[in-house]
Amino acid sequence: MPAPAAAPPSALRRRLAGDRFFQLGLVLVAAVVLAALLAPWLAPHDPLTGDLREAYLSRPGGDYLLGTDSQGRDVLSRVLYGARISVAVGLISQSVAILLGVTLGLLAGYYGRWVDALVMRLADITLAFPTLLLLIAVAAAVQPSLPVIFLVIGVVGWAAMARIVRSQVLALRHSEFVLAAQALGSPDRRILLRHLLPNVRAQVIIAATLGIGGAIMAEAALSFVGLGAQPPTPSWGSMVADGRDLVRVAPWVSFAPGIAIGIAVLGFNLVGDVLREVYDPRLRSER
Repeated sequence: MPAPAAAPPSALRRRLAGDRFFQLGLVLVAAVVLAALLAPWLAPHDPLTGDLREAYLSRPGGDYLLGTDSQGRDVLSRVLYGARISVAVGLISQSVAILLGVTLGLLAGYYGRWVDALVMRLADITLAFPTLLLLIAVAAAVQPSLPVIFLVIGVVGWAAMARIVRSQVLALRHSEFVLAAQALGSPDRRILLRHLLPNVRAQVIIAATLGIGGAIMAEAALSFVGLGAQPPTPSWGSMVADGRDLVRVAPWVSFAPGIAIGIAVLGFNLVGDVLREVYDPRLRSER
């Protein structure tokens, strides 16, 4: 049976505006983004230095709302500055994944044959390895730095994006508007960019939104094992690692960044899940 017709943009906007999960996700995402943008003004203390004599593992309250760590540094300030790395890794890594995945997915789906076989075999090889282990292996092979981590997470995430785009292009390349463009002599580049790319845009946005949460988790995992942001740069993953031996005496050192990771990932996942339900006709018809 044919797929249900897509709802008009105004109906989609009304559906998004009335979805409580989407609103909750937007609030959480907005909170994380604002914390990253306004960290220099919101942070009450210097996130890189602390007072070991006066503020060693201070309990939450008073001048230190979330307490201090083993170096006497304010946990709240470090959480706020850590949001900048998390937002940056999500946006930059997904930009890299979109650039590689969309380009290769378009080429594989449109040209088929050996191009499709080559791209899909590369994707199979990438997806055959556990993502975290592959990230650790690549990050360990080079000198750990934030630009390298952003690039590595994006490169590892291209395969899933390419599969999504390829499947959409395979379904569209024999459509009437594509055949008409070919009959009029339009070059392949114009067909790919003007006719096929706009029709896969919604799926790319949904995949990228969901991928931001995964990128934040990946960066936190790499920082936890010492392959991400290097001290004293505040990163949520490294902050959790710093407090893992202090859970019984100072649980706030690990709990605060851990909760921040959960809020960020939950927010982006809620937004992505709702977008997927709204823009996928099959999911709308099942609800």
